[in-house]
Amino acid sequence: MSAAPPPPPVLLDGAGGDTITDVSGDPLDRRSFVLAATGLGASLLIAVLSILPAPFAIGGPGPTFDTLSEVEGVPLVEIEGAPTFPASGELRLTTVSVARGSSSAFTLGRVLRGWADEARYVVPEEEVFGTPDEEEVFEEQSAQAWITSQESATVAALEALDQPVPAELEVAEVIPTSLATGLLEPGDVIVALNGQDVPTFSALADVLADVTPGDDVSVSYVRGGQTAEVAFATLDDGAGGALMGLGIDPGFELPIDVSVQIDSVGGPSAGLMFSLAIMDMLTEADELADARVAGTGTIDASGDVGAIGGIAMKMHGAVDAGADYFLAPADNCGEVIGNVPAGLDVYSVETLDDAYAAIIGIGSGDTDSLQSCRSP
Repeated sequence: MSAAPPPPPVLLDGAGGDTITDVSGDPLDRRSFVLAATGLGASLLIAVLSILPAPFAIGGPGPTFDTLSEVEGVPLVEIEGAPTFPASGELRLTTVSVARGSSSAFTLGRVLRGWADEARYVVPEEEVFGTPDEEEVFEEQSAQAWITSQESATVAALEALDQPVPAELEVAEVIPTSLATGLLEPGDVIVALNGQDVPTFSALADVLADVTPGDDVSVSYVRGGQTAEVAFATLDDGAGGALMGLGIDPGFELPIDVSVQIDSVGGPSAGLMFSLAIMDMLTEADELADARVAGTGTIDASGDVGAIGGIAMKMHGAVDAGADYFLAPADNCGEVIGNVPAGLDVYSVETLDDAYAAIIGIGSGDTDSLQSCRSP
């Protein structure tokens, strides 16, 4: 069987240029020709752009890590200095992965797919990474925050288990608006607040929590081996709490050593899941009873859970990893609502105590008392 002949070529008509005539003699109007040519040009442009590197950053769900698991026979979270107990289930920390067009050379097609995917975001590279100098500073801060979050997670976990962690509370900074300016200085060590000894960071926070913003506080401190006392008015933190306007660098005396076998993650947002893993491992109870829980959130030494970025992507990453439950900082509820993937139950937590109660409730199947993010 012979092949069908090719379609006849289209030729421009030289008589006035108002029509295009194919060899069969059928006229085509100029509008049809312009539309056809424009469509062809757009298709060619898209084809070219789709293979050229795009100067965008694409964020999406990153890998998750079960903090109760092992890596080549070594616990991902390893504790020395205290007995540990087997733990069932999963406590997964979640991450966000960011790719950049200048180094990954992804195409416009990938950018367009990222825009259309609710689990991803696409922004110009500079919005994420900034200048080279800014990026270097950010990476250094992220690495330091990763290390600091592990210490804070350990302190918070121990104190939540009623094991106080002694600390030397050294003043690292007096902020310019503080009314302690000229009275306290970096290097001073706070030993008492309003007449109450503060041997731990949480003790300091507890005493300050009873102070009304604007009221005076009396601070006993040690400078150069000498103890002295000053009084000054507190500030308002904007949420009804009192602030001294001091940056405190607590030197913790940890009774245990905790090491983490992850070197590919930065930032402080894994703190909550570290704390829960430590609590689970230090207690005989089987809190999870094989439940698969993921989550995110910063943690400070007082056990307060802080908001993080990219929570929608982290929830999708949790589902991809097989988690059935997710713990979200209460301050992230605005981003949680409307973005929860199918099959995932999300509970909001404000403190480590909330989070620990949540995994116990999940493990026992009693979740009625747990808090969920709700629309205002």
